[in-house]
Amino acid sequence: MENLNIFNLTNISEQEARKANSQKLAFIGDAVYSLYVRNKIVLNNNCKTNELHKLTSEIVKAGGQSEFVENILNQLNEHEMEVYKRARNYKTSNIAKNAKVSDYKRATGLEALIGYLYLCGNIERINKIFEMIKD
Repeated sequence: MENLNIFNLTNISEQEARKANSQKLAFIGDAVYSLYVRNKIVLNNNCKTNELHKLTSEIVKAGGQSEFVENILNQLNEHEMEVYKRARNYKTSNIAKNAKVSDYKRATGLEALIGYLYLCGNIERINKIFEMIKD
């Protein structure tokens, strides 16, 4: 899979990004993660839009993201782990339907990590993390 090529419109310092609200990091990270997955699926599948949506949903849903997190945790640096844990442990009353609370929290941590890296302009690291997604 080729590297993700999207415009990084906002570069902030890593220190500023680490202090950012976890839910806002997850909001940005969700969009980046979804774009990557959709790009990968479109390039690797010749099927109708409805089928593309089904394939994407399986990966982007909380359960799929939670499984992915287990594969990368031991490869995160100290700052990445800090961002991940802060978002994962964030107290929220919003839980996606059809998702276990533990899966939802791990998925939120992953999305915040991706958002953090994106806002810092660390696209290379995002690509390294995405390379760990199993086909």
